[in-house]
Amino acid sequence: MRPTPGTHRLTRLDVLSLVVGATIGWGSFTLPGSRFLRTSGVVDTAIGMAVGVILMVFIQAGYHVMMRHHDDEGGEFSYAHRHLGPAAGFAVGWSLLLAYISLVSLNGTAFVLVLKRIVGDAVSLGHLYTVAGYPVYATDVAIASAIMVAFAWLNIRGLRGSSRVQNLLVIGLVVNVTVIFALMVTLVDPTPFTHTYLDGWTISWARVGSVIAIVPFLFVGFDVIPQVTRDLSFAPRRASRFAVTGIVLAGLIYTALNTLTALIFTPDQADTVTWPTGAAVQTVLGPIGLGILVIALAGAVLGGINAFILSASKLTASLATHGFLPARFHRLNPIGVYDQAVLFALAISLIAPWAGREVVNYIVNMCSVLAGVAYLSTCYISARIGVGRERTQARVGVAASAAFLLLLLVPGSPGQLGAPEFGALAMWVLAGVAVYRVRRPRESAQTS
Repeated sequence: MRPTPGTHRLTRLDVLSLVVGATIGWGSFTLPGSRFLRTSGVVDTAIGMAVGVILMVFIQAGYHVMMRHHDDEGGEFSYAHRHLGPAAGFAVGWSLLLAYISLVSLNGTAFVLVLKRIVGDAVSLGHLYTVAGYPVYATDVAIASAIMVAFAWLNIRGLRGSSRVQNLLVIGLVVNVTVIFALMVTLVDPTPFTHTYLDGWTISWARVGSVIAIVPFLFVGFDVIPQVTRDLSFAPRRASRFAVTGIVLAGLIYTALNTLTALIFTPDQADTVTWPTGAAVQTVLGPIGLGILVIALAGAVLGGINAFILSASKLTASLATHGFLPARFHRLNPIGVYDQAVLFALAISLIAPWAGREVVNYIVNMCSVLAGVAYLSTCYISARIGVGRERTQARVGVAASAAFLLLLLVPGSPGQLGAPEFGALAMWVLAGVAVYRVRRPRESAQTS
């Protein structure tokens, strides 16, 4: 694959911002209070997050081997294509494509929810219909679509502008969360928290496992780096530290937001509040504190949209380069951007607001399986071609990836997917089989 022309190359700050923006999204502000606190408490959540981070670091070791030996765009897809053949490569690429695009959609629809935190339900006008119990409004569709279009336009204009915006969003996100957590811990009496969450606590591996099970979804953004290897201003193999930093930082933010919510609410109380984390901050810090949190949330949402549009367009271009998608998707515009690939990712993302937030959640949940497939294949290849310590770490990554998949797929496991998620997974697999059957002859002819 030819290098991307153009004058701008991603700096270390640009790459770190991409990783952090992709790993810390809407879920980091909503899952702590609405899911983790209610189902796993504080200590079990922290343990589950710590174990998940450690497992992801071992998986990242497999990615480090990939970046040492493989510098093609497409990341896990082109890596699997080279070492495992077209069928396995396509399976990995097709899995990641939906994972990236669904997260664009998730964050796009989440931006509407950010606005609702500011101005209330007045944002939602023109009820259209209800899907899976979730009402779809004309204004919600328009706002989510507009924000995704805006970031697609920003990406089409080149890396320089999108990376600058990403840096501002992520720096604001990290600073704001740090300030809020420090203030909450300083100002809140810890006695009720200690009584509710620490007195008489015993570890529950089921509660810990329910957190670990969704780690692939929570940290899927760390693999944005292999998608932009041609745009780095430094050797790709040196980028692993930024992936590890992003993973650790994301784990800390999830844990911090869950803890500060627990400073105010018991699990039962949190279950009765629309946005427990926001309500907790407002209780202690007032409207100004809530405003700071909302700004951080907006930064997470917008940073996620930007990072995953970039990743999805790079992956789309790589799939097209190998013949699995039409050739126009790997053509560069005059400033070195795969503009048609960006528009392709945007077009699919724009379907989501019409389907309703609940359907988007089903798709995103099952993308943990798709991400797990990519992790497993990457670590498996790295365990084969790595040497010494690299090979050992990649083997641990294989085991970690397999454990994630088992937690999601085995009946009765703490993180087992529900029927809607399995249905969405089956439809995407069938669509992939159809695309592969149609495109495979062209791929064979192109690479022969």
